[in-house]
Amino acid sequence: MAPSRQSLAKTHSRDQIRERLDQGHRIDYLPDFIYGAIDGTVTTFAVVSGVAGADLSSGIVIVLGLANLVGDGFSMAASNYSGTRVEQQLRQRMRSREAYEIETYPEGEREEVRQIFAGKGFQGEELETVVRVITSDKERWIDTMMTEEMGIGHSQRSPIKAAIATLAAFVVVGFIPLISFVWQAISANGLGDAYLSSVILTAIAFFCVGAVKSRFVDQHWFVSGIETLALGGSAASLAYLVGWSLSGLTAG
Repeated sequence: MAPSRQSLAKTHSRDQIRERLDQGHRIDYLPDFIYGAIDGTVTTFAVVSGVAGADLSSGIVIVLGLANLVGDGFSMAASNYSGTRVEQQLRQRMRSREAYEIETYPEGEREEVRQIFAGKGFQGEELETVVRVITSDKERWIDTMMTEEMGIGHSQRSPIKAAIATLAAFVVVGFIPLISFVWQAISANGLGDAYLSSVILTAIAFFCVGAVKSRFVDQHWFVSGIETLALGGSAASLAYLVGWSLSGLTAG
């Protein structure tokens, strides 16, 4: 939903603009949490459904589910760490190269700035003033070339924080499909049909995660929730069918 005119007016006052610019760009790790939560819930419930389809014991569900949470969760966090680290290293490499080019061939780099801002509509003395201001400070010059020439922003995501957000979401939300089986194992009363309870809890988790995800994809929260529920349910159904079709292998 687009912000109202009144809310836009409040955030675009002179003081608000200055405060926002002084704070700089806020790095958000919630997307890492959301996608870790989706992956954790999908994979764990797929394991649960596969084991349930094969009509195996609750103990096996718990063992395989927890093994998936730890192993797959760490793998996903490590992959996110590596990917974010590569982005960070690439940015540092590009920045070093740009600094070297400015030191080695400043006139050529100055001409690049001139042509970039000429393409934005600056002309004559106005253009020369822009070039002079930007190239008078080396760090500003490098920042400008990183953004305008290479399309690399100023913000740097922390690989460790990205990995922690992913792992935390994977383990915490991914544990939901196992709750009813764990409760059945430690409680004398249990929850009746543990798999049915797991289905209900997981469906709620899928929908809630999808609803939160809508914040980042410009999609209505209900549509996003249903979409995530459908995708997760499809993965679980396939796993259940595989477990059911191969249940004979576990007999005896």
